[in-house]
Amino acid sequence: HTENVEHVVDSLRNERIEVRLVKRREYNEETVRWADAVISAGGDGTMLLAASKVFDKFKPVIGVNTDPERSEGHLCLPVRYTHSFPEALQKLYRGEFRWQWRQRIRLYLEGTGINPTPVDLHEQQLSQEQHSRAHINERFQDQRSDISGPHLLPVRALNEVFIGESLSSRASYYEISVDDGPWEKQKSSGLNVCTGTGSKAWSYNINKIAHQAVEEILKIVTNDYNESLLYSPEEPKMFFSIREPIVNRVFSSSRQRGFSSKVCVRSRCWDACMVVDGGTSFEFNDGAIASIMIDTEDALCTVLLEE
Repeated sequence: HTENVEHVVDSLRNERIEVRLVKRREYNEETVRWADAVISAGGDGTMLLAASKVFDKFKPVIGVNTDPERSEGHLCLPVRYTHSFPEALQKLYRGEFRWQWRQRIRLYLEGTGINPTPVDLHEQQLSQEQHSRAHINERFQDQRSDISGPHLLPVRALNEVFIGESLSSRASYYEISVDDGPWEKQKSSGLNVCTGTGSKAWSYNINKIAHQAVEEILKIVTNDYNESLLYSPEEPKMFFSIREPIVNRVFSSSRQRGFSSKVCVRSRCWDACMVVDGGTSFEFNDGAIASIMIDTEDALCTVLLEE
């Protein structure tokens, strides 16, 4: 990893490009303002962290997978550029690429008993107890517990938003409205709302049909269904998934999954959180309401190199 980071930095400086190398914990809004472009060196998690602080639609974020043996690097440049970054730079100079604006999800929070201050999960392996305690500590630091009107949270989700109880063995209780439709009571193992970028990740694995579960004659149908779960990162729409819904006299589930332009969730949970891209967690307990939607102004500027 260190050697590959040095290779990227040296390649940039050889082209007389000014470089500021920062560690994850040193990466902040001031650094982003200074830069004309942001290059993340790591895997997909590092790319998500780098993107989380970029709100300028025209400031490119480019991922380089500096540890291909441990990371898939789906959001990064093809692995061959890890060791030949000058070649990637030359393609950028020659215009042999296209811009890709990856749509992102914005979040509004309102209601009672909530705290808009996030807990940063990046580089932290928190137990369920530590995670809950961190939210409590942040609540006492920020005394604002009631928000009457929608409050825009200071993050954008590039992959997905997950809502559910912190303790995974406990069912999550909430109400959901899709595209301003009627509210439905839900009890499940959580809710996942993804972008086109995230449609190949957690959401896909929640919803795909495994070949082992069907007879050979259904394989073609299975392939078509699984392919329908994927869509372009540039499409301004979301895909929501209710994980393992409980359906009975009290709880209904008319739509367990599907594309949408807006999802609203009202929490009835005890110790729940709303996690953005697996790295930023917000307390989301009884009384909190989240509005989840896409605004094209939040799109992240990335590049696709021509092969």
